[in-house]
Amino acid sequence: MSDRGKSAAIVSVDCPLVKLPGHLLIEVFIRVPISDWTHVSCVNKHCANLFREECLWRAALVRSFPLAAKDKIWPGPIPRGSSKRRYAALYVCRNIFSLENELDEIAGHTYLFLKEQLEISKMSPSSGILHGIIIDQFIACDQSPDKAHELASKIWLAVIDNLEETEQTFLILKRLALEGEIFLPYPYSRSYRVQWKVFERLFTDFRDCFDHTDFYDLLACAKHRFQPIPATWLGY
Repeated sequence: MSDRGKSAAIVSVDCPLVKLPGHLLIEVFIRVPISDWTHVSCVNKHCANLFREECLWRAALVRSFPLAAKDKIWPGPIPRGSSKRRYAALYVCRNIFSLENELDEIAGHTYLFLKEQLEISKMSPSSGILHGIIIDQFIACDQSPDKAHELASKIWLAVIDNLEETEQTFLILKRLALEGEIFLPYPYSRSYRVQWKVFERLFTDFRDCFDHTDFYDLLACAKHRFQPIPATWLGY
C-alpha cells in the first residue's frame, strides 16, 4: 500500500490502529507524512491530545532530525522552546534555507520568530528592533558581523516572500515601507535587498489594495530610497 493509502486508512475513526496505546500510536503517527498530521490529529480526542504532548514531538524530532537530539548550549536572545517548536524550525529550514551544522536550527527559529512578530496585529516591535535581535542572535552564535548581516537578510527575504496575500500582509508591508530607516551602524541596518523586497511585493502583489493616498505616499517613499524604480511599480 502506498503512503497515501496508509494515511487514508489511519485517518478513520473505525481504524483499529487508533485504539492502540499512546506510545504505539506515536510510533505510527511519526511515520505518516507530515501533510496528513492535521487530519490524523482530528480522528478523535485521544489523537488530538497526543499531538499536544511533548513526547510525540520529541519522537518526531529524533526520527526526522537525528542530530537535533543532541543537547546543545542555545545562545542568543531568541528562545529555542519545545520539541514541537524545534521540529517546526528545522522543517522550515530544510524547506527554505540551505545551511549546514548548527545554523540550520537557529535560522529556522529566527524565521519563526520574525514571522510571528511581524504578524502581531497590535504594537509589534519596529523593524529596526527586530533586525537588531536577529543580528544579536547570529553574533551570539560566533558569526562575524558580515555573516550575521548576510543571514539576517536571508531571513527577512524568506519571511517577506512567504507572507500570504492577505489584507494583514498588506498592512504589515505598508508599515515596513513607511517606517523609514533609522541610521544604525553596520550590521544593524537592514540591507538594500530587504527594503527593495518590501516595496516590490507592495507594488506587484497588492496593487489593488491601495487607495489614492496610500499609493502616492508609498511611491514617494520608493522614489526617495531607490533610483531608478521599475516601471512596473508605476503601473506600466
